[in-house]
Amino acid sequence: MGMLATVINGLALQDALEKQGVHTRLLSAIEMHHVAEPFIRRRAMRHLEKGRVVIFAAGTGNPYFSTDTAAALRAMEIKAQVILKATRVDGIYDADPEKVKDANRFERITYLDVLQKGLAVMDSTAISLCMDNRMPIIIFDMTSPGNIKRVLMGEKVGSMVGGVGSRAARREKQIPRWDALRDDKLLRRMLYTQEQRLRTVDIGDDYD
Repeated sequence: MGMLATVINGLALQDALEKQGVHTRLLSAIEMHHVAEPFIRRRAMRHLEKGRVVIFAAGTGNPYFSTDTAAALRAMEIKAQVILKATRVDGIYDADPEKVKDANRFERITYLDVLQKGLAVMDSTAISLCMDNRMPIIIFDMTSPGNIKRVLMGEKVGSMVGGVGSRAARREKQIPRWDALRDDKLLRRMLYTQEQRLRTVDIGDDYD
């Protein structure tokens, strides 16, 4: 039921984006051709290359795997630069900031520290997958106006999870610098104004 719920959420998000003129594709790990395209990695990459927003739904299509793990897996498959997790708090804390007033906030933290401290960032499977593939994670507050745009533009927002916090590690891209997120060509292409995009959608164009 949870996986099907993500498809419903995906349809709602797709509808909201398309009403704003954003070309969007919904890909589902569980085949349901009448409402979403099946997830095929090369098709997803093709959509991204064309500047479309791609929504991944139905998790991994398997039980016992959370949407956190699905997000990490899809990020690896499409060779994403970073995972952005939008929450109600402005980063990672050593305790729930909504319950503990003096909770300490981490600007940067390693994957191992997240696992050892048992911090509720993502589930352990997702964190381990990101650690093994050196995929950074940024946790930020989605309720603050403009935060989504700011984090997409590479501004310093929220907290980052990465490798060890040394300069050498940054050179190895275990923890990229915040402003490095601006260098992604695919991201810049997706942020073009809608006036630069086609006004019509060619259904047959999905499969080229």
